[in-house]
Amino acid sequence: MATIKPFAALRPRPDLAARICELPYDTLSSAEARVLAGGNPLSFFHVSKPEVDLPVGVDPHAPAVYAQGRENFARLITQGALRPDREPAFYLYRQVMGRHAQVGLVATASCEEYLLGLIKKHELTRPDKEDDRVRHVEALNAQTGPAFLAYRAAPALDEMVAEKIAGAPDVDFTAHDGVRHTSWTIADAPTIQRFQAEFERVPSLYVADGHHRTAAAARIYQKRHGTGGSANFLAVIFPHNQLQILPYHRVLKDLNGLTPEALLQKLGAIAALRANGAPQPSRPRELGLYLGGRWHALEFRKPNSGATNPGENLDVTLLQNLILGPLFDIADPRTSQRIHFVGGIRGPAELERLVNSGECACAFSLHPTSMEDLMTIADAGGLMPPKSTWFEPKLRDAMFCHLLGSK
Repeated sequence: MATIKPFAALRPRPDLAARICELPYDTLSSAEARVLAGGNPLSFFHVSKPEVDLPVGVDPHAPAVYAQGRENFARLITQGALRPDREPAFYLYRQVMGRHAQVGLVATASCEEYLLGLIKKHELTRPDKEDDRVRHVEALNAQTGPAFLAYRAAPALDEMVAEKIAGAPDVDFTAHDGVRHTSWTIADAPTIQRFQAEFERVPSLYVADGHHRTAAAARIYQKRHGTGGSANFLAVIFPHNQLQILPYHRVLKDLNGLTPEALLQKLGAIAALRANGAPQPSRPRELGLYLGGRWHALEFRKPNSGATNPGENLDVTLLQNLILGPLFDIADPRTSQRIHFVGGIRGPAELERLVNSGECACAFSLHPTSMEDLMTIADAGGLMPPKSTWFEPKLRDAMFCHLLGSK
């Protein structure tokens, strides 16, 4: 079962939402955020990436940065740009990106169920990134960026959602990147109870995106012993069949002492290799390699039918285990400084730019992991390599905030 609870959200004033709501803090650099927040005092980057208000080069984890975020958050509330709802509610949040649309239920999920494994994860987290989220939430005493959760689609929930979004929305705006964001409020007790009852029939929730947010929320829950609102964490929960996963590509800083010719020879012994490949693989078990100004295609041999872990045959796992580890000596991509990750939204053109500029030596493009693979691996208690999935569109920070209250 999945326990969800309504909450009184802190939300942007509808006419200001387009100026306030921003991409998640971890999807862009401080420099990019500084440009986007420039000239817009309402931009939530002043809260989620408050280093934009301090001198260039400041340590983004310095105490002064978190203090600046707290000050900026309080100012948005005092000005009335962010306003608290009076009563607990659920919310529906629809995003439209081109032809793709998805609608999720905004609620708070249980930290205890996360710790018990009923809310399933598929990636390990980094302690330093957890620490950053803990410090940010503690400074604000609020969760301002939701975790992105999924559940196996249920017809009854689909019908309930469709019924509610037929009405007029509370907030409706199109962001500067062209993604449309719309929300509705579910405040009547009978409908709240219906949603809770239907989610009690959902066997599991899955962390699609936001592993560090959920891990940080669980740490705060343990520290505060569930006081205030700390027993639950902010989440937007989507049916799995509405989600869009883009690939997460890899770029390498060097060839680990190999010449391009030697690398191609070694790769040819691992997978079928052909020149003039497509920048974006069209099917699983195929990779794109950008090296020396041209694309090559790599196709892995037949899957390992005797694999005991369902994640062993994922493209990202094969790339790590057969290529990045043995040929590039990258044992742990979470900590190595010789590998970088490029989200699929930036496309193969970004991989070409990084290599052509000399910043990197080569790049691997991947086919996206499927939602079915993610859930199967999570159900088996398995883990995927870091940066295996890139979900689009991204949830906007400040669209809904969860105030934690007394400690």
